[in-house]
Amino acid sequence: MAEAITIARPYAEAIFKLAKEGKKLSAWSEILGVISEILSDKQINALLNNPRVPADKLCEIIVESYSAKLSKEAENLIDVMVDNKRLQIFPQLKALYEHLRTQYENVLEARIISAFPLKSDQQEKLVSILRTKFQREVNVTSVVDADLIGGVKIEIGDQVIDSSVSGKLAAMTAALKS
Repeated sequence: MAEAITIARPYAEAIFKLAKEGKKLSAWSEILGVISEILSDKQINALLNNPRVPADKLCEIIVESYSAKLSKEAENLIDVMVDNKRLQIFPQLKALYEHLRTQYENVLEARIISAFPLKSDQQEKLVSILRTKFQREVNVTSVVDADLIGGVKIEIGDQVIDSSVSGKLAAMTAALKS
């Protein structure tokens, strides 16, 4: 069977094209986020895996779970994914859509991992340095990981900038072993 990301790609690309043409990139991000939350609900998830629930009823339940009125395109997306039994790939679809969006908007997604919560001025300084280094806008997600001991680790795509204490200790250990 094909990987979930491979199956999700055509859906994400179609949604991105639709959103770009309609100038609704952020609206679609919000819609996909809410649908992801709905699908991660335990009760909804139980229905997804229940073969006794008809596709049209499942689609209706998901659409009604959305607090606002869904656009016809969003309802069609849910309908197609239910009919094709593809709702389990929704997290990958959302991630691919967001990746396409950030590429289009020329924005980097950075993940800053620190041993302790960063103060706002510390985070702003790191973001400023990253903007200068990459010459692009940067969206940051901060995560605390006490295993780092101290310092920070920054992940941008497949690049990792590791200035954590644990990272330096690991490098030192590797150097001593060789």
